[in-house]
Amino acid sequence: MKIKITLLTIVFACCSFIGTAQKNDVNKATKTIADFKKTNSEITKYFNSAYGYAIFSGIGKGGLGVGGATGRGTVFKGGTAVADCKMTQVTIGFQAGGQKYAEVIFFENKEAYERFVGNKFEFAAQVSAIALKSGVSLDAEYRDGIMVFTKAIGGLMYEASLGGQKFKTEKF
Repeated sequence: MKIKITLLTIVFACCSFIGTAQKNDVNKATKTIADFKKTNSEITKYFNSAYGYAIFSGIGKGGLGVGGATGRGTVFKGGTAVADCKMTQVTIGFQAGGQKYAEVIFFENKEAYERFVGNKFEFAAQVSAIALKSGVSLDAEYRDGIMVFTKAIGGLMYEASLGGQKFKTEKF
């Protein structure tokens, strides 16, 4: 039991460090958008047609039985950066390892966007993200006004867990 508590403390400390080491900036978000488009150019249609979107350039995630993740991002509306945001996640289940990934959340309409920037937005366990890969056809659909894509940056994580993501937004 003492080992689990120690490991849990280390995991959360690592995630906290990764997520708070540097406040997100618009230049980093813009580079991440370009990287998503470079990986799969079909994602451009979602950047062009979405009401708005949130870009997380680097989310750090780790776990051993119990896990967590955190990251900072930038919210865009009409192609213009309008807010900073932060994501936190807690998971429980079979998991071991750590990873870093980028994430983009597209908002189909004003209602979904307003829920996000109004801090009334969180993902339940059933929300799934589409792992962006090169050359794969992107025929994704919005669910409840949102669509999520992730792109692995590094690390290795084995996971079969349940959890949720919570977001906090601060307008410029």
